[in-house]
Amino acid sequence: MSIIKERLNAGLFTENPLFVQILATCPTLAVSTSITNAIGMGLAATAVLVASNVVISLIRKFIPDKIRIPAFITVIAAFVTIVQFLLEGFVPTLYNSLGLFIPLIVVNCIILGRAEAYASKNTVYKSLWDGIGMGLGFTLALLALAFFRELIGAGTFLGFKIIPFYKPALLMIMPPGGFLVLGFIMATLNYFKIKKKASTEKTKELEKMERIEEVA
Repeated sequence: MSIIKERLNAGLFTENPLFVQILATCPTLAVSTSITNAIGMGLAATAVLVASNVVISLIRKFIPDKIRIPAFITVIAAFVTIVQFLLEGFVPTLYNSLGLFIPLIVVNCIILGRAEAYASKNTVYKSLWDGIGMGLGFTLALLALAFFRELIGAGTFLGFKIIPFYKPALLMIMPPGGFLVLGFIMATLNYFKIKKKASTEKTKELEKMERIEEVA
């Protein structure tokens, strides 16, 4: 149970692929113009991440060190192809909307990074939950960006207009708007992180002073 909590906490908060490690910013800014696209890309990336983590963990002892990166990419590409065919067959609208960014999941640095840094060094069980945690973290980060960009840039939520008589700020659904929203979210998260750290250090300092007074 502890490994589940650890990997979920890492993916969602302490090692979030986007807001902490700042990975995969290119596809993130491209597909986070709407919540629908964000959900589609997030779930597709999560499926590939989980499946490739599990398979790479299973075969990690059989892959020669010199060819591990090509081997990882081959495994990832196989699952990306499966996901691409499934989207094209069952959700063609989403498939057309995401376009080139579906096959580019193959070289998504989050997926390849987890294969190299975690799956190739840990058990299948741990790698499974690492994939789930990182996938959920990436999906939630995409959703956070898409929510603000769609709301401000189009005045809609999931494609439905929710702000009457609103004049959309089209900048927000363009690349500069994506950078602005990403910057504001990261600044806010860092502010609270620093504030929490300062509060923790202050509490420890007070406890230390109390112990010194008790001894004295």
